[in-house]
Amino acid sequence: MSAVREFMTTDAQCIKENQSLVDAARMMLDLDCGSLPICGDDGKLKGMITDRDIVLKCLAVGRDPREVTARDLATGRPHWIDADANVDAAIEMMEKYQVRRLPVIADHKLVGIISQGDIARNYSEERVGELVEHISERKLQSSSS
Repeated sequence: MSAVREFMTTDAQCIKENQSLVDAARMMLDLDCGSLPICGDDGKLKGMITDRDIVLKCLAVGRDPREVTARDLATGRPHWIDADANVDAAIEMMEKYQVRRLPVIADHKLVGIISQGDIARNYSEERVGELVEHISERKLQSSSS
């Protein structure tokens, strides 16, 4: 069985919870990514923010992204996985919570991100197909309700 740390992207960076959405968007541009973990001043994971969150929860409703902080969009309990967990556990979490990326934690600190893409590059085609199907199926069901 493979551990998450063998598959994850290790150069993940956090947006601090008190930084603006403009900062988050610039960071996403610089890192060429569509989501960022939100970390508190204590270095602990507070949530995730996506480019879609910025558009739908800030811009589309007329809020100013210079005044809205990452903390303002960090809703709910963040989902994460331990670096030593089995990759199948990460896949199960992604399916259960309908997410394409999970922050990876070791010793209470962010050490990476594991994504559908990371799994697709390193795992059996059959299992990856199931993952994509389950996440996409649930997202379609929730968007049509």
